[in-house]
Amino acid sequence: MNFASSDRGGVDYEPCRYGNSRITFRGPKAACAGDFIAMIGGTETYGKFVPDPCSAQLGRATGLPVANFGIPNAGLDAFVHDPSILGIAAGARHSVVQVMGAQNMSNRFYSVHPRRNDRFVRASDTLMGLFPEIDFTDHAFTRSMLQALLDTAPDRFALVVAEVQAAWVARMKMILAEIGGAPVLLWAARDEPPEAATFAAGDTLSGDPLFVTRPMLEALRPRVRDIVVYTPSASARAAGTSGMVFSDFDASAAARMLGAEAHTEIAEALYPLLATVEAVAA
Repeated sequence: MNFASSDRGGVDYEPCRYGNSRITFRGPKAACAGDFIAMIGGTETYGKFVPDPCSAQLGRATGLPVANFGIPNAGLDAFVHDPSILGIAAGARHSVVQVMGAQNMSNRFYSVHPRRNDRFVRASDTLMGLFPEIDFTDHAFTRSMLQALLDTAPDRFALVVAEVQAAWVARMKMILAEIGGAPVLLWAARDEPPEAATFAAGDTLSGDPLFVTRPMLEALRPRVRDIVVYTPSASARAAGTSGMVFSDFDASAAARMLGAEAHTEIAEALYPLLATVEAVAA
């Protein structure tokens, strides 16, 4: 069933806040006391356009409250700068950290907005020296800025990618240490993690999590309980936007996201690692 509509109405995300965080998260607000599950991540964790996201399905299956700490278009910085959320997640019985792209985080080449991580703020003197032909004031979003760098000089762009990747691994280790315990690392994307992130002239920076490779995930394995790599089944791919709620204006955006059936598959993939003695069979 497709719920696409001609207006901007859609899913009631029941916005809520946790602790002292300034970020509005998707509800319903979970009771973060006693046994609960914390899910940290980006657009996929949030479940944009999906009425019944994987977090809600896991809550029903395990019988535990699930705090959905997903932020659309988030990078790691949104959580690094939000100790309140990491502190709450540290008290969870189980925690899941979605793999987010490496482009939306500050590093020695450029800075992003501390909460809206897809917003490019400024280039460092180092980056301006590396790309003197780029007018960085032309760019408001990180991906478009990076695309301009790639289009200009793929060889110099490779230096930026290497820096961003190193910063991502270091920041992920920081987040995992703050959460503690044994978080589950979740890769939820249309394609499996690549072995390397290489780009040539004419390439487009599409797909997520951008710049993250399998060796980067493996570098985190000693710090997590397990790494779940999820890609949609043929059935989920064929289902497309069926079961999603979006306006005509958002149709193209919805088509690029993991759909309702994919969220069910993600919940099924995570359930064995999050099931408890109190859990109700899925």
